[in-house]
Amino acid sequence: MFINFVVLFLLLGLRSEASQQDDIDFTYNGFRGVDMSLDGLAQITNNGLLMVVNTSMQQKGHAFYPHPIHFMNSSSGSVFSFSTTFVFAMFSEFAVSDHPGMAFIIAHSRNFSSAWPSIYLGVFNKTNNGKSSNHVIAIEMDSIQNLEFDDIDSNHVGIDINDLKSVDSAPASYFSDQENRYVNLTLSSGRTFQLWVEYCGVQKQLNVTLAPFEVPKPKTPLLSFNIDLSPIIVDPMFVGFSSSTAVCKAPQYVLGWSFKMNGKAKDLSPSQLPKLPRMESKAEPRIFTIAFPVIGASLVFMSIFIIQIIVAKRKKFAEVYEDWELEYAPQRFKYKDLYIATKGFDDKELLGSGGFGNVYKGILLTSKVEVAVKRVSHDSRQGVKEFIAEIVSIGKLQHRNIVTLLGYCRRKGELLLVYDFMPNGSLDKILFDQSPTKPTLSWKQRFQIIKSVASALLYLHEEWEQVVVHRDIKSSNVMLDRELNARLGDFGLARLYDHGGNPKSTHVVGTFGYIAPELYKTGKANPSVDVFAFGVFLLEVACGRRPIEPRASEDCLLLVEWVISCLSRGVILETVDPKLGMNHEVEETELVLKLGLLCSHSIPTARPSMRQVVRYLEGEAPLPELSIFMISEGTSDDVSTWFPSCQNALTPQSSIADSLLSGGR
Repeated sequence: MFINFVVLFLLLGLRSEASQQDDIDFTYNGFRGVDMSLDGLAQITNNGLLMVVNTSMQQKGHAFYPHPIHFMNSSSGSVFSFSTTFVFAMFSEFAVSDHPGMAFIIAHSRNFSSAWPSIYLGVFNKTNNGKSSNHVIAIEMDSIQNLEFDDIDSNHVGIDINDLKSVDSAPASYFSDQENRYVNLTLSSGRTFQLWVEYCGVQKQLNVTLAPFEVPKPKTPLLSFNIDLSPIIVDPMFVGFSSSTAVCKAPQYVLGWSFKMNGKAKDLSPSQLPKLPRMESKAEPRIFTIAFPVIGASLVFMSIFIIQIIVAKRKKFAEVYEDWELEYAPQRFKYKDLYIATKGFDDKELLGSGGFGNVYKGILLTSKVEVAVKRVSHDSRQGVKEFIAEIVSIGKLQHRNIVTLLGYCRRKGELLLVYDFMPNGSLDKILFDQSPTKPTLSWKQRFQIIKSVASALLYLHEEWEQVVVHRDIKSSNVMLDRELNARLGDFGLARLYDHGGNPKSTHVVGTFGYIAPELYKTGKANPSVDVFAFGVFLLEVACGRRPIEPRASEDCLLLVEWVISCLSRGVILETVDPKLGMNHEVEETELVLKLGLLCSHSIPTARPSMRQVVRYLEGEAPLPELSIFMISEGTSDDVSTWFPSCQNALTPQSSIADSLLSGGR
């Protein structure tokens, strides 16, 4: 009798579990009065729209169904079938699609406080992206192409499993049953779309279907991927949406949402869905477009007085603006906004100074985003149009080890470049600071910084849509974020050209001690000149010394010559920064020192490419024996063929200094 009771109890428990799963069924035609778990920018508007992110920049937002959901069949260990559909709209302030999208996610936790905005969609960060411990399934609707994640284009839908490198993706489109073909869609157009996500627990197949909201669900899904979700699901899970913003206003909305476990999600009702707002116009406000009626002489005098005030104010914030710059409007900042952000370029906000101008910390008034504003002198008659075109192109770079160039502004005789703010400043300030209160960078931190800069240069030289030659690699242009992660910055001298093309000759610019010797002869900036400067940078980081030390003895004046001399005497490790003591990895240190010499070889063809450099640093390939190069280029006592002496470099450098002080390119 007792056994029968136990069997009956277990059967009722299993039936109760299945029944509980069947009951997971909700449909929201709008979100007014709906209980949602919101964080970040996510909010429910007065008319019932779920706004996942608003027009704030470099932020993230999450919106979840507040209750955990059991996806696993505890008896079989398999994942239940489920179905969901939602209607969404993604806006862009400008007619471009270079900004992040949004994602439907199934996650083990609703805590995404450590996730990053921008390209990480508010789901992962640089450290945890790709880890199996994430237990996250995401369907991304992405409007940016990031080569780091192997994105197929800047307008796609993808299936992400614990990683922003999609396991399957396709350009945003839908299969038209009438036309019998796929029709392309633009995700960030502000148009209303519907997306269906369906998982069959028996066939272990995940289908994703996209279509304009007014079009019935296509019979053919956009993505169909065979996958067993049981290794990713850790009961219970949460379902919801994640999104983030970058540097332009791109609000994103969900109008309605339906979910069903073990069944088909209910259809959404078009008549019950809330209306979308209109995106604000990007046009600049125009003063005096409304004529003031002349009521009397008193109003005339008052108008004249007001005009005088406005003219004086405009003169204070006058900018240089030409017709050809209209196409660069998304990357152009108002001088007034930058003036307010930096408190009138107050000396208290000064971050640093150099031959190209001063850099100030600023906080943008509307978005509260921290920025660094660099004021550069320029000659408006020489090549500014081409320069701005390159600045705008560089602003599209997306890499975890590159400081984002947000945009620019032109005013009279100066150019203002706006970058992401890096709280820990430039590497040289920590590397060479003699203050006892400043922490010493450990060897582990230095080696990671070196690898990060190498990764950034590889991206610039080979992995972006064009070849980007930075032309000013040095420790003062390597910035450190809050966690001391390195990011390469200051692209004011960068030059671009197409892959397979030839760089054009230009003025020799750069910083004394980092300029490749062949640049004086050819004037052509190719990736090899960056490799040369990177070699000097490697020695700078390992030795804790600047490339040229005027106070040193004649034998130690040039850092590269000194390291070569120590190498020839078999004491290369004596060049390591004394502040490190014995706290460094000998093999890694020797690798960095020798690689620095190899990269700074005076003959360009003897230098490795950045792809080879990355392989050396990652231990994927052995470093060539340096003695081979020394034998072929000269004895250990004759280093002039390896690195040009100070005396030989002084004459051409004086003209470069003049060029730098005048802001020439």
